[in-house]
Amino acid sequence: MAEEKTLEQALQENGSLIFLDGVEKKETRWLWYPYIPLGKVTILMGDPGEGKSTFALNLAAAVTRGMQFPETHQIVTAPDYVLYQNAEDGLGDTICPRLEKAGADLRLVMTINEMKENADMQSTMLYEIISKIRPKLVILDPLQAYLGDHVDMHRANEVRPVMRYLAMLADHFGCAIVLIGHMNKKADLKSLYRSIGSIDLTAAARSVLLVGRDPSEPARRVIAQVKNSLAPEGENVAFTINDGVFHFEGVCDVPTERLLSQRERRVTPRDRAAECLTRWLTEHGEISVREIYDMACGEEITKAALLRAKASLGIHAHRQNNQWYWSLPKA
Repeated sequence: MAEEKTLEQALQENGSLIFLDGVEKKETRWLWYPYIPLGKVTILMGDPGEGKSTFALNLAAAVTRGMQFPETHQIVTAPDYVLYQNAEDGLGDTICPRLEKAGADLRLVMTINEMKENADMQSTMLYEIISKIRPKLVILDPLQAYLGDHVDMHRANEVRPVMRYLAMLADHFGCAIVLIGHMNKKADLKSLYRSIGSIDLTAAARSVLLVGRDPSEPARRVIAQVKNSLAPEGENVAFTINDGVFHFEGVCDVPTERLLSQRERRVTPRDRAAECLTRWLTEHGEISVREIYDMACGEEITKAALLRAKASLGIHAHRQNNQWYWSLPKA
């Protein structure tokens, strides 16, 4: 009579039990060292209009060109697919023009048609795209739009299984999954606790990045890594967006907590819009409204903020050749 198997042996053979001495060791691979790991989930958080989406789109463009981001890290790889899911901006008037400006190969960028398919984090379609097409980078913007209709992002017991599944998906297929999220209003909390929703969101991510404005130079944005479970935390780095064009500046010395300080004056969306409008119209004189809207889109300035700034500055508008133009008031 054959010797009866122990419970441990039976569980190990059917895959239910893993003994750690048999696990194959592997090094972490990076899309952008040490900020965005491959095979893991990264959270990119910041207040609205701080440049998160522009940063993400330029990251996506770099992947389609076959370069590790940013260009200062000259590690060339094969051009690869990107899945970019955005619940807030239009494809034709916002996302595609901004990707083109970033130099993306649009043949390698895809998005799930949410008019026909569910794109939630646990959806069948998201799994099929990742498993069959194998994009190197998956971006979900904003993350709360893709948790699922029945998931309360403030409840840990509802968030944990979703994030656990997403982490397993990233690990199994080796892609970098970047979740873009807003920040909560609790300015007295440490940076890691400023992500909107349950702390389990940031707990599940292996890297958490914060994007904010340099208080002393509002045109410059700073990326600060507030969590890294796989390597030493990266230095704070800066970038600018001029007329919709992204420029990476490299390491900067702005402290992370200063980005969140309440003592610094908060620049409102109208203030930013007014600053940009003044600069554009000073440089170019009069500009068509269509061009201004395109430029504002590249700066993540909403139409509403633009119109409020127009009123506060007393911008002059006139019609010529079936187009409206704006210009600064004469002194």
